[in-house]
Amino acid sequence: MNTKHELEIEALVENLQKVLAFVDEKLEEKSCPKPVQIQIDIAVEEIFVNIASYAYHPGKGAATIQVEVKDDPLSVELTFIDQGKQYDPLARQDPDITLSAEERGIGGLGIFMVKKSMDGVDYSYDNGRNILRIKKNF
Repeated sequence: MNTKHELEIEALVENLQKVLAFVDEKLEEKSCPKPVQIQIDIAVEEIFVNIASYAYHPGKGAATIQVEVKDDPLSVELTFIDQGKQYDPLARQDPDITLSAEERGIGGLGIFMVKKSMDGVDYSYDNGRNILRIKKNF
């Protein structure tokens, strides 16, 4: 049985702990292994902080986080929705991690880590909303 939960929250960096607590509660209900939960938490932090920092800048707005735990196979799908500026983080070229930090330049490493640690990542823009989904199998 799939269960879907939703949290709507102001997209502010100081709300990150509330978002993580919401996600972790749902993962713990399904006995998500701790190493998987840590990977998911890192991805959630990266995505939510980016929304909080850039989506509505310099204004403010809301973010919706949906957590859907699926049983077959046991996995979690997280969906992040905002109505900020249209931005597809997956369109950016992956950073060249063979270069030093100075040579590589700023930005792109966080979403690169999300793409490498999750089993699925996709983005769409629909009806004025950025929709970023990540999936992780347990």
